[in-house]
Amino acid sequence: MKPEPAAPLFAGPFALATLSAPDAPEFPALVTADGSAIDLRTVFGEPALTARGLLERWAHFLPRLRELATDAEAPRQPLAGFHVHAPVEPRQVFQSGANYRQHVIDLHVAHRAPGDERPVEERREEAAEIMDRRAADDLPYVFIGLPSAITGPYDDVVLPAWAEQPDWELELVAVIGRPALGVEVGEALDHVAGYTIANDLTDRATVFRRDMPQIGTDWLRSKNAPGFTPLGPWIVPAESITEPGDLRVTLKLNGETMQDESTKDMLFDVARMVSYASQCARLLPGDLVLTGSPAGNGMHWGRLLRDGDVMDGSITGLGAQRTRCTAQVTP
Repeated sequence: MKPEPAAPLFAGPFALATLSAPDAPEFPALVTADGSAIDLRTVFGEPALTARGLLERWAHFLPRLRELATDAEAPRQPLAGFHVHAPVEPRQVFQSGANYRQHVIDLHVAHRAPGDERPVEERREEAAEIMDRRAADDLPYVFIGLPSAITGPYDDVVLPAWAEQPDWELELVAVIGRPALGVEVGEALDHVAGYTIANDLTDRATVFRRDMPQIGTDWLRSKNAPGFTPLGPWIVPAESITEPGDLRVTLKLNGETMQDESTKDMLFDVARMVSYASQCARLLPGDLVLTGSPAGNGMHWGRLLRDGDVMDGSITGLGAQRTRCTAQVTP
């Protein structure tokens, strides 16, 4: 499936992408809203340049990218002739759980603990109280994902044969542009180069270990199958996203809207997420901080992913991705 659009829609004058021509290596590109792409290796005279290399020198490259976006003499090519890959290859992926109030309430109700026979409304009220308390007094819930799970924004997603309940989770992603260690909330966004989109797929059936429930969640198995994190299509510079706390996150399954929520519903905003992650680990340029998914996942609807499903995900100002699910072919 190759639905790469001829004219991408995103906020601001330009975005970053990673592209390739048929049978040619990937390269970092500046993309403009008219559907043009500029090979940044050529214009900057660095044949080995990558998107992560750009982010490692973000303060150096950003002014040059601004100028390049309006340079009528820059060598441009139609975007439609290229394959669009995930916009960056990160070293680290920080994933967030339980960060949208309504989503967590829905999950709390859907994942009934063994022996809990209380009515749905009672468990929903309990979850709401927990969420309000978390937002006021607690810390974000962050865990580590694998870069090998990342795939392109238009690539097929292979559903593993063992995944009994594959589910979608569209998320706003902060892309790190400056190393961050122990940064305060008020300084955290200074370390964000831009934003992109991730669909952080989860196999609900393997989130909790059946053989040893006391050890809790198993994120390795439930979230990190190859291709379980479609990313992109673009990195839109942070300067073009004036209010990351008020973006619309929308996912459609086969044309039907499943998720449609504002990032206002986040318990911990982007700055708090980045700050918290930096208190625990050193964030590096190109790293991803996924900020959690809003209400409307498959468990809520009672409809999980299956072979042939098409997911369309979009976030205000960041473009859109489209991925088709295919069943794993086993011998």
